[in-house]
Parts: sequence; structure tokens; C-alpha cells
Amino acid sequence: MGESSRRPDGTLKVAGEFAYASDLWMDGMLWGATLRSPHPRALIRSIDIGPALATPGVHAVLTHEDVPGRKLYGLDDPADQPVLAIGEVRHQGEPIVIAAADHPEIARRALGRIVIEWEVLEPITDPRAVIADPERLKVQDRGGITRHQPVRVGDVERARAQAPVVVTGEYEVGIQDQAFLGPEAGLAVPADDGGLDLYVSTQWLHNDIRQIAPCLGLDEDRIRMTLAGVGGAFGGREDLSMQVHAGMLALRTGRPVKMSYDRYESFFGHVHRHPAWMRYEYGATEDGRLLYADVEIILDGGAYTSSTSNVVGNAASLGVGPYEIPDIRIDAYGVYTNNPPCGAMRGFGAVQACFAYESMMDRLAAACGIGPLEVRRRNAVRQGSALATGQVIDSPAPMAEMLDRLEAMPPPAPIPAPANGFDLRDLPGGVSQTTHGEGVVRGVGYGVGIKNICFSEGFDDLSTARVRLEVIGGEPTALVHTAAAEVGQGLVTIQAQIARTELGVEKVTVQPADNQVGDAGSSSASRQSYMSGGAVKTACEAVRASLLDLAAWRLGRERADLDLAGGKIVSRTAGAVASIEEILGTDAIEETREFHHRPTTALDPVTGQGRSHTQLALCVHRAVVDVDVELGLIKVVEMAAVQDVGRIINRQALEGQIHGGSAQGLGLAVMEEIVVADGKVRNPSFTDYLIPTILDMPPMKLDILEYPDPHAPYGLRGAGEPPTLSSTPAIVAAIRDATGRALTRVPVRPEHIVGTEAP
Repeated sequence: MGESSRRPDGTLKVAGEFAYASDLWMDGMLWGATLRSPHPRALIRSIDIGPALATPGVHAVLTHEDVPGRKLYGLDDPADQPVLAIGEVRHQGEPIVIAAADHPEIARRALGRIVIEWEVLEPITDPRAVIADPERLKVQDRGGITRHQPVRVGDVERARAQAPVVVTGEYEVGIQDQAFLGPEAGLAVPADDGGLDLYVSTQWLHNDIRQIAPCLGLDEDRIRMTLAGVGGAFGGREDLSMQVHAGMLALRTGRPVKMSYDRYESFFGHVHRHPAWMRYEYGATEDGRLLYADVEIILDGGAYTSSTSNVVGNAASLGVGPYEIPDIRIDAYGVYTNNPPCGAMRGFGAVQACFAYESMMDRLAAACGIGPLEVRRRNAVRQGSALATGQVIDSPAPMAEMLDRLEAMPPPAPIPAPANGFDLRDLPGGVSQTTHGEGVVRGVGYGVGIKNICFSEGFDDLSTARVRLEVIGGEPTALVHTAAAEVGQGLVTIQAQIARTELGVEKVTVQPADNQVGDAGSSSASRQSYMSGGAVKTACEAVRASLLDLAAWRLGRERADLDLAGGKIVSRTAGAVASIEEILGTDAIEETREFHHRPTTALDPVTGQGRSHTQLALCVHRAVVDVDVELGLIKVVEMAAVQDVGRIINRQALEGQIHGGSAQGLGLAVMEEIVVADGKVRNPSFTDYLIPTILDMPPMKLDILEYPDPHAPYGLRGAGEPPTLSSTPAIVAAIRDATGRALTRVPVRPEHIVGTEAP
């Protein structure tokens, strides 16, 4: 624990030798493909699949009529997403027909021959209009609103009447894609027992099975799922993509079926980050102490529920951030539209709110004539503070210290004068030579974010681990087995480190994740180090106890006299008395344990009060940018971050998480957006949807604090999401500082800076 152990998959990945899901292969396999809707909203009057079935090399062509079981699935209740469209499509890219053929191109050509008679309808695309008239503008029969979560504290009207300083703002966040580098892929293999073996890149094996089994008409125990190589996730693999489709085709044809999306299809094959429209009003004293907050947050979930209800809960509970405010009124909404489906993405509702509340803190600082860091210090939460939901922070929350440390970090070198020479790559526009320094202005901005860790609102969050200790090749060896998905975050490394720490053995093997062990929950919500780490720790403790029981019996000693240290059985009175190998011999010890975090409660549907989160984590950012104010080009010069992680398990992996989260926040700030017009995606490619590269990501300074959470395993805090929150508002604040522009929408574009379009 605490060492930067090397990742077992690291060398394979950088050498291009790691087997991802798209590399799966089996003799005799067929290739599956999907026909998707070109329309965001339309009725299907008829489908003629005859020409596709007549194509040589095609083995199956299936519609919703061929779904062997339940025709709807969903990550959360209600399960409202059709396996294949049933008479109507509600978003562009909705699956309609699937086919299996000898070659992927044959499958695609066959689908292209299908004739569909459409009745195209006017799409519902304005979520604010849905809020105004949810019964008329409804994509789903049950109405236009997925969830409305109010939060009520005190008396906002009374506080407004007494507030000497009032600031307001309206903010918008565009649709961000997870942009994982490995598109959706998997292999479905029919089994002799009539069941199915699935090899899929996913984030949550057991929840996939809970959705897949009813649709395929199978009992859950007849589906064996193994995690295939995952090329990133960030929330986009929590919902199903090709799993049911490949399973249907495999069961129909009796042959293995592989499905692998290209990048274009991937943009339609998974959910994205919810776009948001937010209205904020803050009242404060003249010295900048907050008196009230009046907030409205509207999140567009697209056509189906996915995880929108939970995203709304997060946005509501964290809607005013890590600040003490006596009187609060928040109304958070999730709505259905015919825009692209949205669901889980790193930050999960807290990202959108963070951009708004941090922008408001800067407005408040300007209105009161105090600095941006000082206004945050004066209102910062601490241990014992209450959030908007009434939940009391019952572990260290060193926000004021974090701001002090951030302020103390030395700034980067100033903009080089042209006369002194410079590297064009260090300027906005880079080697395109749009400037040699003229028109370039530097800005500095700050951001603070607070994120819940693990699942919330009464969900029974758990993870299961099985640990086996035996002698292999003369060495004591620990075998660790969980269903936790390694999606690139380094969980495999963490699990091995925990086993080495708890059992004192060097040789640890982490078995492939599958459903032959109990549920580990999702690799999301920054929860796996906490939850699956906690499960491995608990199972190792049980193995250690059993080992000491065995040692006491074999050595004829009192159990209370023995302990395990440094891989040896030691006596408290006589020192080392035996090795693990001597005690085990040819025996093995195996223990399986579940780990649950502290219970949480749902938010009250009227007041929004409740202890909805088990853990909270803070990150603060400073961003330094250079802006060509004549052309609207931006160069992020440096980002600095201070984050409290409770306890460092693997420093290198942790630093990678903070860098990666900051990079995604940078992308949202200045470049990443799925552009949608009338419900249709305009840029479904990495040519037109831009993500940060090594040239865009600046150097980072990190200051990592360790204030242990007494309620968590080892005192750790989940670390992957908080930097995604605070990096975006810090960068936008820095651009505002350089340009004087209000900049109320992300991503910031050149036209927002030069004035041709002012959001």
C-alpha cells in the first residue's frame, strides 16, 4: 500500500498488444450489425426485411418481433428502452433491425437493402419548453419530466429582501461525449445448455445480466459473462449497447456472433453527458458571505430514462457546491426529449452544477470587491457543516487549507516577449503562426468542486470478493477474484496491492472479472477502490484469521498468541515460528466476503432533505491561460490542483486519475461538444468532435492531501471524478479574466471571445 506498483496491463497497452473486446475472435463466428434510425422521431409504418434475408452470406435478420423475452430494458427503473424499435423511434440512431452474416460488410450491405416506410414527426428538442408544458410535449406516455427534485432550506424570499448584494446568472453546458478510445464490442457464444457465454467490454457485469436475461428469455444463471478488454468507459458503458443484440443473433443462428461498432456508430450506441440549462441567483452580505441561493437546473435526458433520475438527484444535492448557505431553494429537473440519449458520465450531474455555482462565486467576488479565493474561503464548508440537503459532513473537509495551498503554488513563467524568442507551440494557435505574441493576454482562474463517492440515495451498494491462499510452485500465492470491471483506472493493481498488504505475500494473481463470483457493482461513481477494495480487504482479513486458526492447531499454540507479519506466522512471545508454506502445506484457504458502505437515504421528494451520500470528496484547481483576444484562440498554460484523497494507495495511478479528470474538464471547457440540430447529431466523428491531445494538455502541479475518512477502508476517498468538476470552471474563469467576457456557456468557442456570438 502506498507504492506505485506497476500495472500488469501497462506494457501490453503501450506496446499495442493488449487484447481489447474488438480483438475477440472465435472460429466459425458470424458478424452482427445494426440498422439505426436516421430520424429523431418517427412512426414505422412497415419494414420489409426480405431483401436483406435474400443476401448471400446472411444468416439472420431480426426485428422486435423476434425478441424472445421482454422487449424493454433499462439501467434504472422504469425499464423503458426497446431492444429494437417497436413501431416508433424516439431518437436518431435508435436500433431497428439487427443482422448476422459471414462478414461485417455483408451484414451492413444487407441492412442497407431493408425498406422502411416512415411517418416522420416533429421532434421535441427544447427541454425548457417541456418543463413549461410537460403533458403536451411528452416523448414518453407517462409525461415529459423524468424527475423533479426540489431542495428547500429556510426562507429564500425573506433572505432576498434582506440581502444587500444580489448576483444572477444563466448558464448552459453542451453535450459531452465520454470519447473512450475503444468502441463498443463483444462476442456472444451459444452454450450447450441453451444458455449463453458473453465476452463484453462493460462497467457492470451483474447489472448487464439483470437486463439481458429477461430480454433473451433466459434465467440469469444461464448467462456466463466475462469482462473483455475495455478501452475506457467514463460512464458510457453502464447502459447496454450490443449485448442483447449479439445474444439474440447467437441464439437464433446457433453460432458465435461478434459485434463491434465503428466510431460513427459508437456516437449513437451509448449515452452522453446531460446538457444543462441553469438559472442561479445568490444573495450575500457586503463582505461576500452568502445568505441565500435560488437555483433552477434543467437536464436533458433524451428519449429514455437511463440514469437521469439519479443524475438529477446528484445535481440537486450538490447544486450549490461546498459552501455554507442559510437559505436555499433548488429545483432540479430531468426531462425527456428526442435529443440524443444521456446518462452516466464522469461527474454525474455534479459537473454541470459546478460550472454554474463556481461562475456565481466569481460574480459574487466581483460584486463585493474581494478576490475569488477569499470569497470561497469565507463560505467554505468544513467538517460539521451541512450541505443543502441537511447532510452533515462527518469527515475531514479541509477546503480552506486546500485554497491556501493552491494560492501558495508558484505561478508559471510569464508570457515570453517576442524579442526574447519563444516556441510557437507555447502560444495560442501554435505552429499555425496566427500570432507571435501580439494580442495575447494571460488570465488566471479558480474552481472548487465537491463530488459524492459511491452510490447514493438508499441504494444498497456492495461489492463481493473471493480470496484464496495456497502454495503454488513453493510460494504462498493469493488469488483474488471479483466481478469489478477494470476499465483502465488501475483497479487490478489496487486489488493486488491490498492482498499483498493484508496477507504479506508477494505473489498475487487477480483473476479475470466474471459473474462466477458475486456482484461488485459498477466501475463508476469513483467507488471501486472504496467498495471492491473494501471487499478484498475484508476477504483477506477472513483468510488471515483462518490461516492463524490453522497455525494455532498445527503448532499447538494459543490463537491469541499468533499473528501474521512479513509473510510469517509470528508469536507475540517467541517471534517467527513458521512460514505460510509450512502451515498450509497442500491445503488452501478460501474466503468470500461482501462489503457494504454505510447506509444512505433517499432525498425527501418535497424538501430534498436527507443523508443521501456516503462520502464526499473535494478538489480545487487553478488554471492559467493565454488568449489571443483578436482571434479567440486559447492556450491552457498550466493547471494546478489540490485534492484530498484520504489515503494514497498508488501514487502514480492516483496522479493519472487527477491528470485524466482534469483533461476531460479541459475538453468540456474549450472544445468538446456533440452538436445537435433538430435532434440530429452533426459531428459524430473524432474529426469534428474534438478531444484534448498531448499538445492541448498543459503541465500540472499537484498537491495531494491525506486526511483519512474514518468510515472508509484505509481512510481512502474516491479520486477519479472530483478533478473533472473543478477544472472546467477554473479554465473558463481564467478566460474571463483575460478577456472580460461573461462566458456563460461551455465549451467556450472563439466566437464567444471575439464577440461575433456572445453567450
